[in-house]
Amino acid sequence: MTRLVLDDLYRIAVPSDPQLRPDGGAVAYTLTTADRDADENRTEIWLAAPGAPPRRLAEGSTARWSPDGRTLAYLRPVDGRPQLHLLPMDGGEPRPLAPRPDGGGAPVWSPDGTRIAYAGPVTTGAGPHAPVVADRLDYKADGTGLLRGMSVHLFVVDAGTGRTEQVTRGDFHAGEPSWSPDGTRLAFVANLEPGRDLEAGGAVYAVDAREGAEPERLTDPELICAGAWWLGGRLVVAGLKGDPVGHVRLFTLGTGGPAEVETGLDRNVMIGHPGYPGAVPALLGDDLLFCARDRGSTHLYRAPAERLVPEETSVSGASVAAGRIAYVAATPHSAGDVYLAGPDGTHDRLTGYAPEGVELFTPVRRTFTAPDGTPVEGFVLRDENAATPGPLLLDVHGGPHNAWAPVFDGVHLYHQSLAARGWTVLTLNPRASDGYGEAFYKAAMGAWGLADTQDFLAAVDDLVADGTADPERLAVTGYSYGGYMTCWLTTRTGRFKAAVPGGCVSDLTSMTGTSDLGLQLKMYECAGDLAAQSPITRAGEVTTPTLILHGENDDRCPVGQSEQWFAALRERGVPVRLVRYPGASHLFILNGRPSHRYDYNERIIAWLEQWIGVSPS
Repeated sequence: MTRLVLDDLYRIAVPSDPQLRPDGGAVAYTLTTADRDADENRTEIWLAAPGAPPRRLAEGSTARWSPDGRTLAYLRPVDGRPQLHLLPMDGGEPRPLAPRPDGGGAPVWSPDGTRIAYAGPVTTGAGPHAPVVADRLDYKADGTGLLRGMSVHLFVVDAGTGRTEQVTRGDFHAGEPSWSPDGTRLAFVANLEPGRDLEAGGAVYAVDAREGAEPERLTDPELICAGAWWLGGRLVVAGLKGDPVGHVRLFTLGTGGPAEVETGLDRNVMIGHPGYPGAVPALLGDDLLFCARDRGSTHLYRAPAERLVPEETSVSGASVAAGRIAYVAATPHSAGDVYLAGPDGTHDRLTGYAPEGVELFTPVRRTFTAPDGTPVEGFVLRDENAATPGPLLLDVHGGPHNAWAPVFDGVHLYHQSLAARGWTVLTLNPRASDGYGEAFYKAAMGAWGLADTQDFLAAVDDLVADGTADPERLAVTGYSYGGYMTCWLTTRTGRFKAAVPGGCVSDLTSMTGTSDLGLQLKMYECAGDLAAQSPITRAGEVTTPTLILHGENDDRCPVGQSEQWFAALRERGVPVRLVRYPGASHLFILNGRPSHRYDYNERIIAWLEQWIGVSPS
């Protein structure tokens, strides 16, 4: 057995989006790998079943079974656009279904299997050099860039003839559709308010699936909706009631308005987004299944409050059929595998995507206590045979409402690589992290840096005090909010001898006018004295050698944030380096070019070794 190295990035395969065949006998899923030669991420549809090795079906992603289980609808890239294809499972080649110049979205079969609905982009045809005219703040989005009048609308295509009808129209973006049980209407989430760029919002609408017509609003303004699904004759909605910052909860819609589903948990419902694992709600018989995050890990629950997966796993997709549950989960030994849970409570692992021949270090859960008495949980990754005290890297997650989990992290490969070199890596879930209750989740609102600094320094102090960490060889890194906190911590203390902020925020005032979510940040997250919460205000206190890593096309935390921090440190003579990744959006460390992701990991290791090294001084 060997230890993980950065080149393993090109060997790690990660499954996602498991879709259980209607008879419960097989699971279709998307498998993502990194192609070194093409410098691209490859996605393929695979099939796994009990007692048989997984097999590849086609290039593409987002597979969905027809109600009779005889056909898979999926998205396949054609000339850079995802196009809807059908794969007959009885034999035969995939065929394109009603390709569109703008591409398609995730397919959703009608209950009778004759039609497929999806949410797809509609562009204006304006060229790349045409002037961009904005009347609202929502004229750009991270990962897409300048929208240039692009909107997202619902389409319905006949699965036999390919005839396509556009169901919604207008200046708004429609969310993924869900069919009513009788196949006559589509439910979706959208914000149609004229001032939607100025206030957080989102409502559930229903529209006729054949004629289109005007969407009918089904929810009132106090419910900010994130998703809606018709399940067993009732409409289940994920959303926040009143406050746009807090736990997502589940509701059912009836004649008396939304009724909250009793989950028995003070936890955030996770419906699944990049970097935020989870799955959409589903029915298992008469029981509602959902994902929620607890102590860093995303688990699958049956309402109310019955956890259905082992504690040391983190679920990133699930589906239900024939009394069974298919799900993808990461563990301390794998970035993800496909599992099939039966009605008898058994869990069969259908795939084996743990890095072959690689022995991984296992995160150890540990609780620290902040000076104000608040317990703060984290995970310590290290070689138990390494010399102590040794170098310590504190890694800060993004969000701030994300969380580290005690599972193998296939993105931050430098964690395992550093542990193999004698480092201790501390991943901490400070206040504002998800999975510890709503009060903890909201504990840093209006007080970024001011509320949570004590959590980080107390944890570092404990590891120094118990002899794990050498106080002269401490480093800090983080991405997004973690990049913000990396900058912030170096303004508060000189104890860190190296810092690597990625996708950082240095000036909240300028960010609120340049980020695609800037106003939301200003109004809800920071909601106070922006200058007092901005690292740039205290840049004169920084002495830590700093490596700044940033995507060139980041619209969430614009690259100007790193430019400001770079200039501020350089003017003061602090050792500093800025690395910009061309074409990279905010999420490039998750799904960007493999060469960029490799470089990101490699530069962190090199910078830490340059300024701290490994061997005791």
